[in-house]
Amino acid sequence: MADYHFVYKDIEGASTQWDDIQRKLGNLPEKPPAFKPPAFTPADDDDSKPKDSSWIDSKTHDELEDLEDDFDDDRFLEDYRRKRLEEMKQAAKVAKFGSIMRITGSDFIREVSQAPPEIWVVVLLYKEGFAACELLMNCLEELARRYPATKFVKIISTDCIPNYPDRNLPTLLVYNNSAVKANYVGLHNFGRRCTPEGVALVLCQSDPVLNDGLTDNDSSRKSVLDGESKRLIEKFVAERENADDGNSSD
Repeated sequence: MADYHFVYKDIEGASTQWDDIQRKLGNLPEKPPAFKPPAFTPADDDDSKPKDSSWIDSKTHDELEDLEDDFDDDRFLEDYRRKRLEEMKQAAKVAKFGSIMRITGSDFIREVSQAPPEIWVVVLLYKEGFAACELLMNCLEELARRYPATKFVKIISTDCIPNYPDRNLPTLLVYNNSAVKANYVGLHNFGRRCTPEGVALVLCQSDPVLNDGLTDNDSSRKSVLDGESKRLIEKFVAERENADDGNSSD
């Protein structure tokens, strides 16, 4: 029967109690440090980065087309594209105006009467040098910034209506779907103090003249009324507090 001799090798780096004693006595060299692999550092290239929405946003249309084959499951790209398309459709619904456009008589039909049916147009009839016109124009400028889905235009009164009486200035006309929906002759229609909030509340009494262009008319109108009422109250309270502070310092 063959005589087999087995040599058992311990785990690399392991040490027996006897070896430890011999090292303390100086009979054996110090135990070598255990092997420790270097920390993993991912390659600094675009392919190793997570492919989230921000990564996708940085790609052009052609690059996205080329990347389709790189995805094992193209449902991510398809879902992303669908969401982006919906976002663009929603954004396209909102016409961005944001200021008062000055027009002449020859522009009126194109800019006002022929405006798309979903667009509300507020027309200011005015003349230079009238304080009341200037006050109302400042209010409308503020509302144009707040509600860029509503179109605001201004036109010299006699350019719009020949021989229009100055005593009727300023006058506001509200158009929608090629028809006059409301008209306000004179500054008194907007209360003793003409403020952007007061003008907004008058304009939206019955129609969604000021709107966000996305939500339905009733919800948008209610949101405007609630928001402008809150602004009006906050402004009134702030003015009263400032007045009280001024009186107390006298």
